[in-house]
Amino acid sequence: MNIKEIRDSFPVLDQQVYGKPLVYLDNAATTQKPLCVIERERDYYLHENCNIHRGVHYLSQKATEAYEHARQTVADFIHAKEAKEIIFTRGITESLNLLATSFEHFIINNSSLDCFVPRNDAKRQTEMKVLVTAMEHHSNLVPWQQMVQRHQGQLLVVPMDNKGVLDIEQYEKLLKEGPQVVSIAHISNVLGTINPIKQMIAMAHQYGIPVVIDGAQSIAHHPIDVQDLDCDFFVFSGHKMYAPMGIGGLYGKAEWLEKLPPYQFGGEMVDTVSFEKTTFNVLPYKFEAGTPNVGAALGLETAIQFLQSLDRKVVEEHENQLLQTAIQQLSEIDGIRFFGEAERRSGLVSFIIDGIHPYDLGTIIDKMGVAVRTGHHCAEPVMTRFGIPGTVRASFAVYNTLDEVDVFVKAVKKAAMMLR
Repeated sequence: MNIKEIRDSFPVLDQQVYGKPLVYLDNAATTQKPLCVIERERDYYLHENCNIHRGVHYLSQKATEAYEHARQTVADFIHAKEAKEIIFTRGITESLNLLATSFEHFIINNSSLDCFVPRNDAKRQTEMKVLVTAMEHHSNLVPWQQMVQRHQGQLLVVPMDNKGVLDIEQYEKLLKEGPQVVSIAHISNVLGTINPIKQMIAMAHQYGIPVVIDGAQSIAHHPIDVQDLDCDFFVFSGHKMYAPMGIGGLYGKAEWLEKLPPYQFGGEMVDTVSFEKTTFNVLPYKFEAGTPNVGAALGLETAIQFLQSLDRKVVEEHENQLLQTAIQQLSEIDGIRFFGEAERRSGLVSFIIDGIHPYDLGTIIDKMGVAVRTGHHCAEPVMTRFGIPGTVRASFAVYNTLDEVDVFVKAVKKAAMMLR
């Protein structure tokens, strides 16, 4: 793998900040975009821009073909059975809000589930419940939380130990409490823990419970096969996998997507409309109301092609080497505390240094040209679990180098000396 050649395709990396060469280690928040992705989106607006599915003229047909080809590319990339199982969204946040809203109405309206009767009804037998884990990003917590709270239900939470490893025995006990949905992160955005999702999916299915997987931190780093995992839903954001912002996807098994009601209403997602009744379109269009972000979808396809041009196993090994080197060198710092020490981890390192606020440390590191993330990383319950205000998080991508790790560690050491 030619790192220099890869870096040359990311023009944003070739700049200085505060007079120092940029070292970008905030990839868990968003990755930079290769030139091929930038040019593909630009080319769409130069030569193909048109609303899709609704016109018989040349530009509309051309844009529609490109958009549906991008859908097939996403399906092939994660090994979905059919392209119609891919719903384009703005990203994970919208995907999870879609699922929470659709599941809420499905549970309420589907009497065959025998799982929900409106509040204050004496016949209510089972609460509305959703099972998540203690390490979830707010996007995979708040939508489900609001869903169950609207119906005086319960958000069940799988605990984790001090190393950031989920308690699988407790997970099974919570499954026995009858949640209607399980929604879990593949990889924690704070701890880097790789959860045993294939095992957890199989366990949930023994109880007939559908499983949603948040793939925000995994899809750019590890091959995904949704059929092998047997997950019912898998969500991802393009901007974390070298694609434009404002585009992402929701994979769902066709049998589930057929059952769930639409999330938004308007154009494209309808079949017939009258003042008396509206019927809805087939998959995947039932869940894609309004004009989509076609240019970004084509950029997402190009980002996937960029990832496919790389040896994914070599990329995993390279990123793991960056991670292990960073941990080894950071361990030399007095008073450093790491968060997330699971045996299986990926992509990032989170830490604090005793007596130094993460924000202060990150601010000084930034002046040395190194971009890291500080704070609670949209996972406040994780911080509460460990009794800290936040962490410093360095996260790695294919274009990062061992030399950059050295620069980063030296910056942390220097900042620590200045702040003590």
